[in-house]
Amino acid sequence: MGRVETKPIPMLAHHCESQKKKEKERSQEQSIRFILLQNRQGKTRLAKYYVPFEESEKHKVEYEVHRLVVNRDPKHTNFVEFRTHKVIYRRYAGLFFSLCVDITDNELAYLECIHLFVEILDHFFSNVCELDLVFNFHKVYLILDEFILAGELQETSKKAIIERMGELEKQE
Repeated sequence: MGRVETKPIPMLAHHCESQKKKEKERSQEQSIRFILLQNRQGKTRLAKYYVPFEESEKHKVEYEVHRLVVNRDPKHTNFVEFRTHKVIYRRYAGLFFSLCVDITDNELAYLECIHLFVEILDHFFSNVCELDLVFNFHKVYLILDEFILAGELQETSKKAIIERMGELEKQE
């Protein structure tokens, strides 16, 4: 019996190459562009940018995002288009937690991400308030870095993040 040679189907090979190219482009994009924690008056209590912005542009973005989320009717969804992306936000007491993500990203996943971040802060600071964020901003950034790195979710386990923060607290 002779050996049967198989040749790749040209259309399928092109499709696979196209898929690989799209995946590579997608992996180069930042899914989270920035995170902002702002109070109702517009004071930014935490700002973490995962894409480069000029300092003046950062202030402009913070101002625009604040105006978007504060003036929005609570009956509407917590997702709003912002330039070529979208902002997903949630209000807890007097603070707005906002994430800017790609227009195609899953809004509900990021709403859960915000909620998990708030739960971790609440557990770590034992009933977190705005003053905890102001006076312990370095710890808040540490928690955020355990949770999100380079614009991508790193850890979704509340327990793992809290344990890691406990280890870091022991070192101080």
